[in-house]
Amino acid sequence: MTIGIIGSGAIGSAFARTLARAGIEATISNSRGPDSLKELVHEFGPPIKAGTRDQAARADIVFIAVNWSKLQAALAGLPDWNGRIVIDANNPIEAPLFKPVDLQGRVSSEVFSDLVPSARVVKAFNHLRAEILAGDPKADGGRRVLFYSGNDKAAKAEVAALIDRIGFFGIDLGSLAFGGKLAQFPGGPLPNQNLVKVR
Repeated sequence: MTIGIIGSGAIGSAFARTLARAGIEATISNSRGPDSLKELVHEFGPPIKAGTRDQAARADIVFIAVNWSKLQAALAGLPDWNGRIVIDANNPIEAPLFKPVDLQGRVSSEVFSDLVPSARVVKAFNHLRAEILAGDPKADGGRRVLFYSGNDKAAKAEVAALIDRIGFFGIDLGSLAFGGKLAQFPGGPLPNQNLVKVR
């Protein structure tokens, strides 16, 4: 299983850090090209390499975390998704104004899905702050909770296995329409809920 990351900001970098800590290889990319990521991948160590956006997009699982206003440009012209898994870690809000985007009543993951036709979308990794996501998933005698949702059971199972492998405790919230709304920021009740599953 190969993993690609599109977006090297706070969340994309935090995800890469959790993968590196678990010894999982991935290719991270951004709009500025691989050379701009040399220092970052050096910090992460051998599991993480820099690549082009196209290279990251060809992975079996593609993690996408970019500013909402730049999503369309970030996803334009990429290879056909052809049923591959895409993790939507985006929220319809961005600095510095933090003004919610008008989605006309739709859940953000449903809007996102329109940008990645033929992909199997799983919403995950968007509800915790980057510093918590990048930190140790073990806390208070248990594991930090990561919520995920999606319409494809097999895709969710793959993402759940990845969440478990990097040390978090995954909780399935159901479909994108239902679970995506719960975990969406702003508007949902679950963002920034730093919960721990104790054995």
